[in-house]
Amino acid sequence: MRVALYPGTFDPITIGHIDIIRRASALVDKLVIGVAINRDKGPLFSLEERVAMIEAECAALSAQTGTEIVAHPFENLLIDCARDVGAQIIVRGLRAVADFEYEYQMVGMNRALDSSIETVFLMAEAKHQAIASKLVKEICRLGGDVSKFVTPLVDEALQGKQGR
Repeated sequence: MRVALYPGTFDPITIGHIDIIRRASALVDKLVIGVAINRDKGPLFSLEERVAMIEAECAALSAQTGTEIVAHPFENLLIDCARDVGAQIIVRGLRAVADFEYEYQMVGMNRALDSSIETVFLMAEAKHQAIASKLVKEICRLGGDVSKFVTPLVDEALQGKQGR
C-alpha cells in the first residue's frame, strides 16, 4: 500500500491545497493530510476547525478518486509524523522558486533523518500559484473577496471569523 503524507498548516485550506490533494491522491492508495499544530504561526482557525474543513473538503474527493484521504494533526518532526502514519512519501506543493529553496533544504534534512522516506514535489497549477493562506486571510480581513481562492465552505468560515 502506497501511503503519502501532505503536511501543512492549512490555515485555511485553499483551492491550491485541494488541487495538490487531488493530484497526489491519484498517485497513492492513502493520502494523509498532516495538519501542523504550529503555535508560532498563530493560526486564525483552531486545530479542530482546520481538521474539520479538510475532512469536509476531502470527503467527496476521496469518494471520487477511491483513495483514502484522512486528516492527521501533528506537532512532532515531519519525518516522525511520516513514520507514525506509515508514509513512504512526503508530498510538497511548490508555487515559486522561493518555495523550492526552502523545500530543498527540508528534503536534505529529512533524508539525513530517514533516507527511506522520499519527497515528491507537485507544481501548483499556474492559476493557483499566487494563492497563499496568509494572503487569503489578509484579503478577507481587509474586506476583499476571497471566493476565487477558497471553497464556499471555507469562505463562509473566513467571513464568520471576521464577524460578517
